[in-house]
Amino acid sequence: MSRQQDFDEGDADTAPGDHQTGDENQDVRSVIGSYVIGLGLATALTLAAFWVASGSSLLYGPGIPMALAALAVGQMGVRLVFFLHITTGPGHLNNVLALAFGVFVIGIVIAGSVWIMFHLNGNMMPAAMMHLPTQP
Repeated sequence: MSRQQDFDEGDADTAPGDHQTGDENQDVRSVIGSYVIGLGLATALTLAAFWVASGSSLLYGPGIPMALAALAVGQMGVRLVFFLHITTGPGHLNNVLALAFGVFVIGIVIAGSVWIMFHLNGNMMPAAMMHLPTQP
């Protein structure tokens, strides 16, 4: 028996939210339970983000954007694992690589846009230095 057949037969560990289609051993309770856990985590992270954004006195003011960014990353992770079932299992390698490539492309677009906007201001000619052609 090859190593790939071992993975295909379901001997590998599964991550939270990872459901094999056509698996007769998996009951409806575990599937619904996974979705309920994901819903609970997503709701908790959303409420935490609203609490942070409301101006809590427990957080240092300049740290609020970083806290919101951390909560957003956590929210993305919960949704990817529990609802989209993107895990690091052996059968999900293409999904993980496609997600990583998408994040890479979006990062390039955002970084390039910020770089262009940053340098655009320094390379613009002031209006006083512009010489418009005179009319005859």
